Amino acid sequence: MDELELEFELDPRLVADTYDLGAFPLCQLLLMNDANYPWFILVPRRAGVTEIYHLPQEEREQLMRESSFLAENLADLFQARKMNIAALGNMVPQLHLHHVVRHEADPAWPQPVWGKVPAKPYSDEELAKIRERLCRLLSDELTFCPTA
Repeated sequence: MDELELEFELDPRLVADTYDLGAFPLCQLLLMNDANYPWFILVPRRAGVTEIYHLPQEEREQLMRESSFLAENLADLFQARKMNIAALGNMVPQLHLHHVVRHEADPAWPQPVWGKVPAKPYSDEELAKIRERLCRLLSDELTFCPTA
């Protein structure tokens, strides 16, 4: 574990708005607490990083591998019409990549999801179901899959 990973802490807004699902070799995998959309976030465990180009080349490539792997599996698991992947950082400067599964029937289609409708928190049952499905699918790739 290098110094940047040792100093890494999730931004307080991400902590407040998400559930921790596990970790890939580089990134923490989070679930946005908004049941309107299957919405996942990858956060490289590197302190002080706000842009993809701040990562060394090898870590940029690892981020793209993890993002592509996640997007492909989410698209299959949730039968996505489209996968929206974005790294905005206007509200939360810590580097993080949103992976939002989109369907033509979702409440914001075809517009972006931000601010379109109020967030709908997951019930305990919905959260448990998503954790179980995702952890089963990604068990070989995630370092851990918390159950609570």
